[in-house]
Amino acid sequence: MSTGREPLTYVYAVARRTDRLAVLLAGLRGIDRAPVTLLTEASDSSPAPLAFVTSHVPHEAFNESALRAHFEDLEWLEGVARAHHEVVQAVAAEQTVLPLRMATVYQDDDRARQALGEQRSTFARRMAAVDAHTEYGVKIYLPPPAPAEPPAGAPAAEADPAAPTASPGKAYLQRRRVQHRARERTYEQAQRAAATLDAIAARYAVGRVRHAPQSGALTGPQENVLNDAYLVPDEEARDFRAAVAQAAGDFPEIRIEITGPWAPYSFAMPPAESSAPTEGERAP
Repeated sequence: MSTGREPLTYVYAVARRTDRLAVLLAGLRGIDRAPVTLLTEASDSSPAPLAFVTSHVPHEAFNESALRAHFEDLEWLEGVARAHHEVVQAVAAEQTVLPLRMATVYQDDDRARQALGEQRSTFARRMAAVDAHTEYGVKIYLPPPAPAEPPAGAPAAEADPAAPTASPGKAYLQRRRVQHRARERTYEQAQRAAATLDAIAARYAVGRVRHAPQSGALTGPQENVLNDAYLVPDEEARDFRAAVAQAAGDFPEIRIEITGPWAPYSFAMPPAESSAPTEGERAP
């Protein structure tokens, strides 16, 4: 009988069970350097059997209450996300993979096998949908707004001797208006860039997931206004990346960033169930 303190089964992804993949995983380590293994259904006679990519994790760190506390610990999250991502990317380098949400945990291997069997048809459909496709991320960043006042201690700009002298209050309002107009132009350029990216996606991508813009330490002083993921056929990837790079050069006042190739984190489950991966998973 389980004591409730036995190791839990952590699932990184769904993959097709092959001898080659089993050999690859034999040398792979996951969270807490635990061995990574394939967990298959108890009885599966299909020609392309599916398996969970798993490892065991300590109950005291991954039970429900512990996870609630850990999700407030950014250092812990980063370490788990990095290990999760490294396992997923290692499998993705070998074959099509469906990454699962970080911290997908089952009580034991039997419960994980049961879940694999219950969701097998969904996993098989999604696997077919992402075969020979790769995820790319595309983001638009705006530069930080220029300050309305010069930095403390900075020398004042030379004034035009022929120009009438404005009061300090009026001069400040004038600077604010200039700043506001410049910001409006930047947002307009971002809107045009987003429309250009939509047209590029219509040519090359077969799917798009619109994630919430990032903020805080992930973006620094820049403002992230677009954070999209695209599913691109591998045969179109080169042209897709080239088109995005050209668009980036056409809009010099903003920054367009493309990342990838990634395992299809944003497309692993049907659209209603799709979710963005933790950022740390994408930035090893």
